[in-house]
Amino acid sequence: MEFHNHAYTCTTYNDVRPLEFIYKMSSKEIQDFVQLRVSNDSLFSGRSDTSMGAWRDILKQMGLQHKMTHSQASKEWENLKKRYKELKNPPDGVKAFPEAWPHFTLMDDAIKGRLVGSAPILEASPSPFSRAKRSWLSMVMTSPAISVADGTEIEDSLNGEEEEEREGSRNINCIMRGVEDERNVINGERQAMEREKQLTERERLVLQREKAALDRDVTTLERDRASLERERATLEREKAVLERERAMVETDREAVSRDRLSLECEKARMKRLCAPKATTEEVAEQSGNVNDTHVMDMDRKERFLYLFEKLIESV
Repeated sequence: MEFHNHAYTCTTYNDVRPLEFIYKMSSKEIQDFVQLRVSNDSLFSGRSDTSMGAWRDILKQMGLQHKMTHSQASKEWENLKKRYKELKNPPDGVKAFPEAWPHFTLMDDAIKGRLVGSAPILEASPSPFSRAKRSWLSMVMTSPAISVADGTEIEDSLNGEEEEEREGSRNINCIMRGVEDERNVINGERQAMEREKQLTERERLVLQREKAALDRDVTTLERDRASLERERATLEREKAVLERERAMVETDREAVSRDRLSLECEKARMKRLCAPKATTEEVAEQSGNVNDTHVMDMDRKERFLYLFEKLIESV
């Protein structure tokens, strides 16, 4: 593909790169860019037409005339200066870190004039406005003399004027196309910004929906936690009731143990009293009747205590 430089011809550059394309220079290209700008500061007289031509000369020297326009180059230079000033003189209360920006030293040398002469000095190319002006002046000042008597001189004069007019028209058309190209670039950048704005708005809506979903989840978790707290309190109360019942069972068990021990003692005493002491049958018979009655009472007590212990253990 053959590239056409719109800065030096009258053709457009829309067929070379998209309107929305913004070229990002490398670190080496930024260094050459800054050195050329500082070394050729004399080309920037403050007039828009001379600045336009100077930026085009710098881009041509760097080989970027097909990738950037003069307005983009000017904007890049202004952005570099703005970033340098923000890091060099930050606002009150703001801590800056100049070493974090890789081009701070380069811009510091450029602003302080230490890069003057570090790049080739370019010759100022005539701007389209000056070329058109010179064409019109040349058309007026150098037109052949008109003589009624000599038809050849009149024809030469008319032909020369027509040629000068065509050249001036071509130059003006070239300027208009350049302006139109710049307008197209600006419109493309505006459209890109609008699309970015719409994308940001969509992302904001998505984030809002996600935040609402998270809020609902948090509310659900809070309800679940409150329910768990209530269940925990209920379990604590039931545990306290069980502890009291266990204490009561232990008390009853100790009472049964004491009664059983007392019964054992009574039984042992009765056995000692029931030893064979009587010498006659009557005494033996009476003693046997008494002992049988007492033993039956003791057996009933033992069975009652045994059943009561079983009842307590089952509880």
